[in-house]
Amino acid sequence: MRRARYQFGSVQRKPRRLGPDVWVYRYSDSAGKKRSVEIGDLDRYSTKKQALRAAEHLRLSINPDTAVQRGVTFGALLDRYDAEEMPARYSTSTAYRSYIRTHIRPKWAGYELAEVKAFAVEQWLKTLTLAPKSRNHIKTIMLNVFECAMRWEMVPFGRNPMSLVRVPGCSKRRKAPRVLSAAECQKLLAHLQTEPYRTMLMVAMSLGLRCSEWAALQWQDVDFAAGTISINRAIVVNRVDEVKTAYSGKTLPLHPMLASALSEQRNRSLWTGPGDWIFANPQSGGTKPYQPWKYAAKKMKEAAIQAGLGEGIGWHTFRHSYSSMLRDLQVDVKVQQELLRHADIRTTLNVYTQGVAENLRTANDLVVLEVLTGSIQ
Repeated sequence: MRRARYQFGSVQRKPRRLGPDVWVYRYSDSAGKKRSVEIGDLDRYSTKKQALRAAEHLRLSINPDTAVQRGVTFGALLDRYDAEEMPARYSTSTAYRSYIRTHIRPKWAGYELAEVKAFAVEQWLKTLTLAPKSRNHIKTIMLNVFECAMRWEMVPFGRNPMSLVRVPGCSKRRKAPRVLSAAECQKLLAHLQTEPYRTMLMVAMSLGLRCSEWAALQWQDVDFAAGTISINRAIVVNRVDEVKTAYSGKTLPLHPMLASALSEQRNRSLWTGPGDWIFANPQSGGTKPYQPWKYAAKKMKEAAIQAGLGEGIGWHTFRHSYSSMLRDLQVDVKVQQELLRHADIRTTLNVYTQGVAENLRTANDLVVLEVLTGSIQ
């Protein structure tokens, strides 16, 4: 069988009537038909050398049978990973691209794959002034890129060299998360009377949701008759996306006190259709919800200081507090895991039984009553 010929293609400068000229990568497909791909304009790549480097990942794509014959740089591999394998979830892809742009590419883009060694990467990670968890994220990205390189047959299949890289302390927090007691939650609620921020706080405290989840709630997610609320989506930087994991999408019990607060919110709102946001922002004409990490967070933190709780309280504080209260109330660990919707069961211990729906409601009721009334009936 005749071995496929390695095709380099060519990079050419193409003029435009409006705006700067663009660089175009030209090649032939498997049928011999001429193809071209626009790489970028002169504002982005001022020299042909830069355009050639940017086109390297395209050469990898058109030479699937022969790419391993040539020296492939890690930068080209990063480009192909970005184009073909980047996680679809917006918040994840944004974080990955930030790590690649800020840390990985400046250091490793010019190295050939064979030159990216585990020990060198491990020593380099130690020099980064980042938290261990962030350094571990960088290691994970590089590990994923090498996995792709093996699948694309650019390196021999075997043990991923990045799996040998150690990041000490990556599983430990730099500081313990802030946890509020039920009495502190009530004190905070007493100092936040402005709506809809008070109702936002009640939802966060009573359900332990991530702020990206409660901000994305719509009226169709609430079944007042059945006393349930469904977590179907998340929103990050005004982008609606899927929930963090498949396990995060759940239907949770809705206590009558919280249902009453949401009913009052609906009466106040101008947008009450099934697909309207529960916390619709009037400044957007109801087309977008409030962003919890902006003015809503400011109002909550101001109330925390007024309540004498100090600084360091964020929306995720209430998820930690919800979890802590479930443990304090000696709720079955499987029920805890289902209410918190942890993707990895090890987060709430490895128990292979399903929580009974009535147990979920009973456990959630205990937290809601303690948070909102200070008593357990």
